[in-house]
Amino acid sequence: MRSMNIIDSWGQACLVINQSLPYKSFNGMMKINLKNRRILKQTLPCRPFSSVTVSATTREDEKDVKEEEGAKMENEFNFKVYVVEKAISVNKALDEAIMVRDPPMIHEAMRYSLLAGGKRVRPMLCLAACDLVGGNQGNAMAAACAVEMIHTMSLIHDDLPCMDDDDLRRGKPTNHKVYGEDVAVLAGDALLAFAFEYLATATIGVSPSRILVAVAELAKSVGTEGLVAGQVADLACTGNPNVGLEMLEFIHIHKTAALLEASVVIGAILGGGADEEVDKLRRFARCIGLLFQVVDDILDVTKSSEELGKTAGKDLAVDKTTYPKLLGLEKAKEFAAELNGEAKQQLAAFDSHKAAPLIALADYIAYRQN
Repeated sequence: MRSMNIIDSWGQACLVINQSLPYKSFNGMMKINLKNRRILKQTLPCRPFSSVTVSATTREDEKDVKEEEGAKMENEFNFKVYVVEKAISVNKALDEAIMVRDPPMIHEAMRYSLLAGGKRVRPMLCLAACDLVGGNQGNAMAAACAVEMIHTMSLIHDDLPCMDDDDLRRGKPTNHKVYGEDVAVLAGDALLAFAFEYLATATIGVSPSRILVAVAELAKSVGTEGLVAGQVADLACTGNPNVGLEMLEFIHIHKTAALLEASVVIGAILGGGADEEVDKLRRFARCIGLLFQVVDDILDVTKSSEELGKTAGKDLAVDKTTYPKLLGLEKAKEFAAELNGEAKQQLAAFDSHKAAPLIALADYIAYRQN
């Protein structure tokens, strides 16, 4: 599926950058009717074992049936194995990307949060999208590391006293609790800067024009059209009882979904995806990006701090507007199910075997417990 029909020159590259979907309420863009909600059926294909009865068959027939069933089991996508393999690869790449050198304190602070664990959802999405359009892991590994560096930066800064003021992240004291607020700010800044350097210089087997578009996509997801916009709106709306659903969607489409969207889109660009493939994957990613936040809001009111690895009930304590608060817990769960179904519909045109990791990642985001 490799296609170079769009990013072979600067002019064409600019066209691709400008194809980014503008923000619109999900109620309009994704045709999700919040007043008459329906739970979309999952599109993950169900491949049951053979229903052939063996009451009148010979032992040879029984052997053939068992071999056929065994082959089907081998072809089933094993998400747990996939997650472990990708996490090992990503963690190794992250460890090698940022080594302790002078001045040691800042590099130690960067590594403290970057290597503190985490689900590595964004890197996995990046690698899976690259593979889906015909690329390989090497094409997108630097990008996978870059999005995780930026995600870690956002967590370090989000936990600061001037922001969400949190003491716990991934089951460990937050960066500023260990290194101080000044070093924590600088560690986040350093991760942000190095993410772009690493994407630009460590990507292999990809044309410069595609790398250029990937850099632009990542930058847009972090700035005033992405994460920063969502964070500012979130701060402004905290404690405001009049925040409605449209503003809540704006916050999370930018604050949470933008980097998830960029992870998928960048993977597809670096993997050689055609413009129509990138567009479908962008829509898939925007759905699961919002889904991630809806589920996060649900977990905040249903799980303990020990289960989450971060402070539970924090949104309620600071009077943040959340999906359970606006819709109620059950309606929020229904909305999550709809987003999951809509995301999977965007993958219907792709090879089902190659799409399996993204389908499984969507389900993981939908049904995660922390």
